[in-house]
Amino acid sequence: MPMDERILIVGAGLSGAVIGRELALAGHLVEIIDTRDHIAGNCHTERDEETDVMVHVYGPHIFHTDDKEVWDYVNGFQKFMPYKNRVKATTGERVYSLPVNLHTINQFFGKTLRPDEARAFIEEKADTSITDPQSFEDQGLRFVGRELYEAFFQGYTQKQWGCSPRDLPASILKRLPVRFNYDDDYFFHKYQGMPETGYTDMVAKILDHPGITVTLSTQFKRTQAGSAQHIFYSGPLDGYFDFELGRLAYRTLDFERFTYNGDYQGCAVMNYGDAAVPFTRITEHKHFSPWEQHEGSVCYREFSRECGPGDIPYYPVRLVRDKEQLSKYVARAEQEKAVTFVGRLGTYRYLDMDVTIREALDTARLFIARRNAGAEMPVFLNRPV
Repeated sequence: MPMDERILIVGAGLSGAVIGRELALAGHLVEIIDTRDHIAGNCHTERDEETDVMVHVYGPHIFHTDDKEVWDYVNGFQKFMPYKNRVKATTGERVYSLPVNLHTINQFFGKTLRPDEARAFIEEKADTSITDPQSFEDQGLRFVGRELYEAFFQGYTQKQWGCSPRDLPASILKRLPVRFNYDDDYFFHKYQGMPETGYTDMVAKILDHPGITVTLSTQFKRTQAGSAQHIFYSGPLDGYFDFELGRLAYRTLDFERFTYNGDYQGCAVMNYGDAAVPFTRITEHKHFSPWEQHEGSVCYREFSRECGPGDIPYYPVRLVRDKEQLSKYVARAEQEKAVTFVGRLGTYRYLDMDVTIREALDTARLFIARRNAGAEMPVFLNRPV
């Protein structure tokens, strides 16, 4: 297969950039297009002109992984500075640490419990009559009892997902740990950090290869499919088919930006657990770069709502009815030739950045190996259903 045939990548985010670079290094000519006027997708960062704060334009992205190859990969394009995500929560007019830990438990209940005492105390609070939790609410009541569930999970989750926690699967809450020590690091992963000069600069360096051309503000049309040797598509799966079977359900985010002269909240992320507060959290962006010093501050109030046409999709909903519709799109996709669906939107899955990069590296390597063997590339490396 001649290397001078064009490969088209739809999307200049992490998936597209990593796949593009790996294929360019292997000698392929790569064209990347993106509907937006910037690279890096939802992890796009830029300097605020007023305060010089590095702003995560589409909400905060904290890099964390146990995958050493991925960690070494991103550090090859950007120096990652130490950063620990320590989230706070305001509920009932008081501030607590998240995830729920020994400090949270002692503060909330006015106790001075040791770890073993706290375990026994929370087990007494838990609803042990729930033996097979099916919903998010079941899981919360079984794990931590009604008081902690209502304070930290119920209202926040209802705002985040736009439905009752009784309608969400228990698996969502299984990802939220309860700790019986004073560790308030939100993530367990060995490698954690923030790119010193931002994610957009990192992605720009990944894309900096003579075999790659990038065209922004350009909409992909399915009629372009025959013009390339292969297409890697990281846009919305339903969008590839012009939403012919309806739109897959996503949540989107609205950001209410405001500035402050000084330190507004003393932390990067403050969750708001009370249902009466309309936003889910406030993020203060200068705290995502603690190695920098800024007098002014840029903050976002974050509001979650149903994603409509023209909105930026953030979180796939994946309730039962959504999975049924998804299976129809997957069946349609598997009839396509010379296209591989990748990334968060292309596979309708919530992916952390490290997983996105891992899957992109694996996708590019498989493509190179299969092309060398004269074999076809699968439509999905990671099937959505």
